[in-house]
Amino acid sequence: MTPLRPPDVSLYELATESESQPKPLQISPTTFKSLIGIVIDLLLDQQIPATIWLKLPKGELWQAEVERLYQSAMAPYTIYVLQTQPEPLSSNPQPLGNHHSAPAASLEAPSNWNLPSALDEAAHPFNLNDEAAVSPSQSTLYSLPLAADSQLKREYFLLVAASEFHGLVLAHRPRSSRAKSDATAHDVADKSNQEENLEQKHPLLGLCSFDAATLQRVLQGVNRAIYCGQSATRSDAEIQELLVDWNTVYARGGATSLSSVLVGHLLTKQIQRQEEVWRSGAASRRQAEQVDSLRQENEELLATLKLKDEFVKTMGQELRTPLTSMKTALSLLNSPHIKPPQRQRYMDMISRECDRQSLLITSVLDLVQLEGSVEQTPMEALRLNEIVPGVVSTYQPLAQEKGLMLGYTVPEDLPPVSCVNQWLKQIVIHLLHNSIKFTQTGGQVWVRAKQQGELIQLEFRDTGIGISQSDIPKIFDRFYRARTTGEESSGVGLGLSIVQELLLRCHGSISVKSKPGEGSLFSVQLPIYSEAEESLRVGEQMHSKRSG
Repeated sequence: MTPLRPPDVSLYELATESESQPKPLQISPTTFKSLIGIVIDLLLDQQIPATIWLKLPKGELWQAEVERLYQSAMAPYTIYVLQTQPEPLSSNPQPLGNHHSAPAASLEAPSNWNLPSALDEAAHPFNLNDEAAVSPSQSTLYSLPLAADSQLKREYFLLVAASEFHGLVLAHRPRSSRAKSDATAHDVADKSNQEENLEQKHPLLGLCSFDAATLQRVLQGVNRAIYCGQSATRSDAEIQELLVDWNTVYARGGATSLSSVLVGHLLTKQIQRQEEVWRSGAASRRQAEQVDSLRQENEELLATLKLKDEFVKTMGQELRTPLTSMKTALSLLNSPHIKPPQRQRYMDMISRECDRQSLLITSVLDLVQLEGSVEQTPMEALRLNEIVPGVVSTYQPLAQEKGLMLGYTVPEDLPPVSCVNQWLKQIVIHLLHNSIKFTQTGGQVWVRAKQQGELIQLEFRDTGIGISQSDIPKIFDRFYRARTTGEESSGVGLGLSIVQELLLRCHGSISVKSKPGEGSLFSVQLPIYSEAEESLRVGEQMHSKRSG
């Protein structure tokens, strides 16, 4: 065979000159790598002896495919790995492994051989004296440098010729306008790396063929590229040993058509790869969809941590206030000149601050217990006419002492509400206590219940001092106390926070209307108890426990 003379030509142009070829497709580097893997899987699974030419991008993931083909081979392969070099190599190309067709003696591997850059020496070095480095099938792997200005520098391919199968997978990286405009002197040093790097955002032009005439034309182009890459360091006779003629492949039993059985295996491999890509893509899409949700949850967690820090800080300040008052009163009681009325006033202050601190600690513990409760508490069917009167009667003595009129109206035929007995009592106690506390002598406090559609509304109305419009949005904040005068300001600022938390637990709500000097109206909305809904909720809770 007469060696082909330079210059070499683009394999992509050779392949597309055939009229029988389909229109080239735009494909991603991931799709191209998948096609390469499918052909290699077919060769390995079917144990088909073959002659293989390939050129892949630099990088561990790509070159791992070459190493997988060589190391996992159970049939003899002759593999030619082509790689564009930035400059013509001064050393001779060498085969890796044993060659069944006995190439020229000048091409035999030295006794101590490491993988050259075509297989990423830094990442995959090995010595042929090591048994793990020799293919079980005694295959041969050649590393052949191409000329620095080779037409193949923007092309990547896998060409297979076997007794049962022949095929080509080819990809061409188009020259972008940016690459043309950036082709200046200061870019020359980086150009060789860019040529073999497929980490580009623009797609490749891909082509697959099983047509013998097309493959013959492409092999001629491969031989021409090999010749151009070796002509500077080898004689024609030595280069001749590396070149394979298509007719010679056929003379050794080359197939004239693709076996239908192998077509089935090839399609099966393609489907398997496609499913793997689809599952990987689906998982990535799910993760992308979860990003916003995770970001929101993260923001909520950070806000919760900030609130807890503020809660601890505020609680420390609130606990310090009554202690300071008691310490001041005790120091004044030690004065030898104190009069009995003053002594009594300081004693009352100590008693009042002790009660305030006790209430503060109790309220904090109640709030912490509510927030720390992970399991949902089963709701009960509770009738307001069995709970409200008892609480109101407890506060009658206090109302009489302040000169207030206290009353309630709770119809007996109201449907039961969905709540917990102890929670409902706490809600009524906190709201009734606030109404009495902030209502002056001669005022009135009413508690009324009525049905509003699917809800029961429980109202607490008073003729007290009222709440300013600026304070209303803040009254449910922890430790917040509206500006008042007199002993009404002695609260701890947690009662309404606890009420709101309890209502959230039983799917209720609370609202308030108030004007300074005209009193306040707190309206509590409670859901009507439904046995079916409660059974469903408990079932979901048990399912959630088992899933966890």
